[in-house]
Amino acid sequence: MILQDRIDHLRKLGNYMLSNEPLWQEAKQKASFQNGWFIPEFIELAVKNIAQCFLDGVALNKWITNYHLPSVTRQPKTIGVVMAGNIPLVGFHDLLSVFISGHKAAIKSSSKDEILIKHLSEVLIGWEPEINNLISFSQFLTNCDAYIATGSNNTSRYFEYYFGKYPNIIRRNKTSVAILTGRETKPELESLTDDVYLFFGLGCRNVTKIYVPNGYIFEPLLSAFSKYNYLADHHKYKNNYDYNLTIHILNNKFYMTNSSILLVEDSSIFSPISQLNYEYYKDENSLLSSLNDNQEVQCIIGLDQTPFGKAQSPALFDYADKTDTMAFLQSL
Repeated sequence: MILQDRIDHLRKLGNYMLSNEPLWQEAKQKASFQNGWFIPEFIELAVKNIAQCFLDGVALNKWITNYHLPSVTRQPKTIGVVMAGNIPLVGFHDLLSVFISGHKAAIKSSSKDEILIKHLSEVLIGWEPEINNLISFSQFLTNCDAYIATGSNNTSRYFEYYFGKYPNIIRRNKTSVAILTGRETKPELESLTDDVYLFFGLGCRNVTKIYVPNGYIFEPLLSAFSKYNYLADHHKYKNNYDYNLTIHILNNKFYMTNSSILLVEDSSIFSPISQLNYEYYKDENSLLSSLNDNQEVQCIIGLDQTPFGKAQSPALFDYADKTDTMAFLQSL
């Protein structure tokens, strides 16, 4: 299959994802039933971001042009792709990269997020049976030429053991942070709430910690967070909130809350579901330097950084772990 055919099918898939096709609506509903964290609102958000940011014709062509891909891949490799399942369709970018590069994707999908990715693959194969040779699913990824595996710090050790002798990209725990100055406008603070709450904070691009200057006044931030107070009615989220609140009360630890999130002073950049850590800083330049050197930070939100509210709208060039997947695939 030539490159232009693959582009055309992807653009068509983007239109399909934004459609009301009954089978697609059914797949989204099944995915929500299967995983309690995948509420319809967040599935629709993930789908819209992929269709509009990844599968838009202009964006696709700009992305592809950067790599000077050949029309035909003469010696395609088989790429084993181990996908995560923390947010809906989180592994789509890897599938897209392998597919557009002309290689073959052998996918091990997460049991938490297998319905949507398999349905979209079946749609592509239904349009063009030849794609059946380019996309496959398996529980065991053996005899692949290279691997792309996404997981936790714990699973990465297993990935290193099994895939270390092959060309690979192995992704570990990542999270995102925000730097506040105290001069943020109300709209900017409300946009920050998207970075914190969307997908219940389960994505690597979710803000799990904020840095604030000494003397920072938290009331406007807590007020802005009320935008997502309705998530406190979600049973899985509520269970996490109640558990973390109880722990802080029992430990006599200071916290702030608006009844849907806990603000806790903590040095860790990772925070549990329903909690946002904060830390005071003195010098913004020193803080930026340390965060840029931190391998666990996916992106930094703030003025002159990733804009408030845009953490969950990555573009095609916003690679996980900041590792260029397309350059890796081209190097094989």
